[in-house]
Parts: sequence; C-alpha cells; structure tokens
Amino acid sequence: MTGGEGNGTASDVEPEGDLHIPFILEEREREEEPLKKVLSRKLKKQCSCSPGRAKALLFDSIPILKWLPQYQVKDWLIGDLMSGVIVGILLVPQSIAYSLLAGQDPIYGLYTSFFSSIIYALLGTSRHISVGIFGVLCLLVGQVVDRELAVAGYLTDPQSNLTVLENSTAPYCDRSCYAIIVGATVTFTAGVYQVLMGLLQVGFVSVFLSDSLLSGFATGASLTILTSQLKYLLGLKLPRAQGWGSLLKTWISLLRNLGQTNICDLITSLLCLVVLVPTKELNDRFKSKLKAPIPFELFVVIIATLASHFGQFQEKYGSEVAGAIPTGFMPPQLPAWSLIPNIAVDAFSIAIVGFAITVSLSEMFAKKHGYVVDPNQEMYAIGFCNIFPSFFRCFTTSAALTKTLVKESTGCQTQLSGLVTALVLLLVLLVIAPLFYSLQKCVLAVIIVVNLRGALRKFRDVPQMWRVNRIDATIWLVTMATSALVNTELGLLVGVLVSAFCVLGRTQRAQVFKLGQAGDYEIFEDLASYEGLHTEPGVAVFRYEAPIYYANQTLFKKSLYRNVGLDPLKEKARRKKLEKQRKKQENAANGAKQDPEATTDAFLPQGPAFHTLVIDCSAVLFLDSAGVGALKEVHKDYKELGVRLLLAQCSTSVTDSLRRGGYYDPKTGSTEVIFHTISDAVRYAQSLLLQNGDCVTKC
Repeated sequence: MTGGEGNGTASDVEPEGDLHIPFILEEREREEEPLKKVLSRKLKKQCSCSPGRAKALLFDSIPILKWLPQYQVKDWLIGDLMSGVIVGILLVPQSIAYSLLAGQDPIYGLYTSFFSSIIYALLGTSRHISVGIFGVLCLLVGQVVDRELAVAGYLTDPQSNLTVLENSTAPYCDRSCYAIIVGATVTFTAGVYQVLMGLLQVGFVSVFLSDSLLSGFATGASLTILTSQLKYLLGLKLPRAQGWGSLLKTWISLLRNLGQTNICDLITSLLCLVVLVPTKELNDRFKSKLKAPIPFELFVVIIATLASHFGQFQEKYGSEVAGAIPTGFMPPQLPAWSLIPNIAVDAFSIAIVGFAITVSLSEMFAKKHGYVVDPNQEMYAIGFCNIFPSFFRCFTTSAALTKTLVKESTGCQTQLSGLVTALVLLLVLLVIAPLFYSLQKCVLAVIIVVNLRGALRKFRDVPQMWRVNRIDATIWLVTMATSALVNTELGLLVGVLVSAFCVLGRTQRAQVFKLGQAGDYEIFEDLASYEGLHTEPGVAVFRYEAPIYYANQTLFKKSLYRNVGLDPLKEKARRKKLEKQRKKQENAANGAKQDPEATTDAFLPQGPAFHTLVIDCSAVLFLDSAGVGALKEVHKDYKELGVRLLLAQCSTSVTDSLRRGGYYDPKTGSTEVIFHTISDAVRYAQSLLLQNGDCVTKC
C-alpha cells in the first residue's frame, strides 16, 4: 500500500540515523481477468442447463413453490384466513371508489384487486404486503385516461352529463369502453417496463428514491387526489383539468361552479364524513386491542346504497350513482398497440412509482419480521401483476400501506391471505356487485378522501423534519409542491433531480478540518470541535471529508489552501514580486555605492510555519483522474515551497487510483509516501526533520 525511500517490503529498507521507517505492506499482485473471459464465464453460468439449475430457477421465479410445502397449518392458517377475509371486505368499497380516480367504471376496480391478489401471492417474496389499488397510481392512470379521451374526441357535457362523440378515433367504442382500453394499455406498458427492469437486474434503483422523496411525492399527489374528488362531494359535473397546474385549475373551476352544488350529494357527503372520520380514528387508536379493524366503510356503503335506492336520489335529486355493475368476467382483449407511443413516457413513470412503493413496503415489513425479499423478483411480481390483468381490463397496481398494515395486524403470515382475499372478491364479482347500482359517487369520493388522512398528516411533521435534517425537508417540500402545483409525474422527476443535486452539493460544501492529537493516543480530531488536542511543531494535519473528483477538485484545493493558511500560487507570486523589488533595490544601491545586504534583508521571503503537511484521506471515498491530478498539483506546489505532502489512511480503492494515476509507484521506489495511520505519518515527518538537522550540524 505504500512507497518510501526505497521499494519492496520493510526489510529491504536500511534505517539511516533516526529516520522513522513507516510500516509497509507488500501489495499482492492481482491479475485482471480479460473482459472476454468474464463475459464468457457469466454467459456459460447463465445459459448452463441442468435439472438442479432448472429446479432452482423455477423455485426462484415462483416463490410460492418454496413456502407452500413448508406451510405450518396449525400456526398460520387462522391468521391468514382472518386477514384475507378482512382485507377482502375492505377492498370492496375501496376498489369501487378508486375506479373513479382512475377514470373507470366500478367493476374494473374489482377486477384489478382480484387478479393482482392472486398473481402476487404466486410470484411475490413478501409475506405481508397487500398488492392492489393504490391512490397515487390511480391518479396517474386517470390523468392519462382523461388526456387520451380528449385527444380521441370523447367530451363530457357538464350540463347533461351525456357522452358526446366528436371526431372519435374509435367509433366502435363508447367512452367507458375507450377509457378502460387506455387504462389497460398503460398498465400493460408499465408492466413490460417493470419486467424488463427485472431482467436487467436493476432492482437497486429503489435505493435512489429516498423516504423523503417518496413521502413528498405521495403527499403532493394526495392533495391532487383530494382536489379531484371535491366535485363528487359537491355533486358538480365538471371535466377533469388537464396539463400543468391542474390542481389550481380545478379549484378555480370549483369556485366558479359552486352555485350548482347538488344539495343531496353535499348532505350525503357531510353525513358520511361525520361517520367515517371519527370511526377511522377509533380504529387507529384501538388497533392494538382490536383483533381486526371494524369495516365501517362497508357499513356506510351498504346503508348509503339502501338509502339512495329507496329514496330514489338519482331520479328525484339528480344524484350521480355508480350505475350497472355486471357480474362475472369479460373475455380478454389485447391492448391498443397504437396507443403505446402516446403513453410510453407516462407508463414509465407509473412503473417506477409502483415498483418503488412495492419494494420499500416489502423491505420495511421484511426487516420488521426478520426475513429477506428479493427486489428483482418483486419487480417481476409487480410487473406480471400489471401485464396479465391488463388483458382482463384492469389498471395499474402496487402495494398499499393501509391494507398491508391491516393484514399484519390481523395475523397474516404468508401470501395465502392474498388468495383468500381473491376468493372474497370473486364472490362479490359473481353475486353481489349489481347490488351497488344505486350507490352515490359522492360516497365513493368520501371513502377516497378519508383514506388520504395518513399522507396529509405529513404536514404536521414538517417542523420536526426541518429540525432533524434540512436537506431531507427541502427535498420533501420541493417534491410535494411540484407534484401538487405543477404536475404529478414532473414532481417525481424534480424530486429525483433535487436529491441528486443535494448529494452533489454535499461534496461541494465539504470542508477541510485541521486535526490535533489527543494525548499520546492515535486519535486525531478537529481542533475546533474538541478541547485538549495538541499539534506537533512543524507538522500540520488536515482531513477532507468528501471524495475528490472532477466536480469539486478545484474547491478541494481552495479549501485546503484556505485552512492551511498558505496558498502556494499566491506565495510564489509574492516571492517573485519580492525578488524583483530586491533586484531593483540592489541596482539602486550599487549605483549609490551602498551596501546591498542592508537593503535586501526586508525582502527575504519568509518560510512557511510548517515543513510537512499530512492529509487524512480516511473520508475520501474515491478519486477520479481529476482528483489524482489535484493531489499531484498540491504536492508539486508545496514541494516548491519546501513543504512535504504526506497522505494517510487511504482506502484500497483510493490507493489504486493514485497508483494508476501516476501519483506514486511502489515498484520504482517513488519518494511519495502513503501511510496506514496519521501517527505513522507524523513520526515520519519528525524523523525527517531530525535527520536534516543532524546533517546541517555535521556539515
């Protein structure tokens, strides 16, 4: 790891006088495997076929084959059955409600929850998460659906609420039919993206989406969802706002049409809010004492449906209802291939959001319960949860926090609970669904709004977030504001860019700290932060707490020169100026026949206050070619002033970069020395001073 006043190992170096010989590790020669050989080996490994490998591949691709034979019936069955039934009951009103958010008829929300529950149970690696409809994804899908409906010529007359076909590109299909075609095509494309990312093994991308970014994105999207549901709460028949600033456009439209509020829908919405908000709070407060949350949403849906049916709210008051919900399943259909170019970019952002939410939730619950999930397999699972159901008129799915918490709290142990949930939904699809014909849409909107409480509560955490970490708070605020006020998809992109710039900014703001030693211990810390530290005469020790690379190499040099108190470039310029003045004074003195020595003493350059500069590189994670070049410049500039530069505590990767960049060469006996500890570097510097002093005395 080091070079010194010689090469090879420590035994090769003969001590001279009091010169301190640094401890030297002999580097092991590593042969780099040719790229062709590496690729050949990996391809052979991936393409090899044997019964054992085929079995392992099958079990890895379909995880249920691993855990189902080991299923502990006595310990797990009751918990899985209970959690599956409860989640299924909760999913019925939520699936119908979130269909509105995605711009679809209620039946398609039930289809989506049914198919996703089955597919994730087969392919997922998490034991606890519930995959199904998620509000943010429904919003993203709904925005794409409304945009494509407008492009195709399907316009809604807010006065009569009748669908008018105007220059439609799909005359064979009504508005509802075309909406689900768009939604299913978006879902199919997003699923293909997710499976491709799984094949490319890019599950690691989830680490780049921080908690503050995802939380800010979800909160901003929740504000948009809340705004989009207000028209249903008030019974207003308004088209969804399109483009940037849709939230502000919606509020303006709501205020302009406030006088057209449907009193029946408004009263129903207020009554449902009065019931659901406190009961939801009771469920949250007593969730540790309750074996299962009480399904108040289902009770409200049943009561509201009966009231609307017998009170004839649609006929008497013009209240908008769910309408006919067919039973059974429709035949599969292919996506609209011609739409894919139009929705490809939207589908990619939807794919990223769905995967990030699913992986973050699955890893959170896996860590809590002591097992491991595979991010790449999760990518496959959520991808196929979108691809296969898209042929059956479903829209995009991901994990959902609320239902996952319900599953966990009710004793879920495996994804068998997902299969039980699918059975409950199947019963609704085959028998019960038509009974919800008279259910008012304002009730469904209330269910959506009430379920946004968790995301909207994040505003209360902003002051604490700001006190803990201002950078994370800034990321949260920027992502939230952009998602809500500008554009939902743009909010995610802006959040990623802000996060990246914050990381980059931290390397730009890194500082150099002057270090002192704690007594006789090999502990060196910042002199400004701790008392009782001391420094060695003539030796300055500094630490740079960031990688040194092309973006901050100039800032590194400036920060180092400023903290050291000696800028080599300025010092050399000063010395040149003094030299010119000295020569000028000498010429003037010689012309006046004066003693030149008396006139030049004032112009003698003063030497630096230290002879050795030690840089602690323990916090330097990596160097690129620009970073190595910066260290070369620092070494050269200080050497011209008589100051020796020593590096200490370099990591293996940093040392390799220095060797490849030509900073030192252990084989040729380079004079640049790299030390394992700061103490070793300081002792070496002191021994050099003693040796030079002895040499001067002898001479």
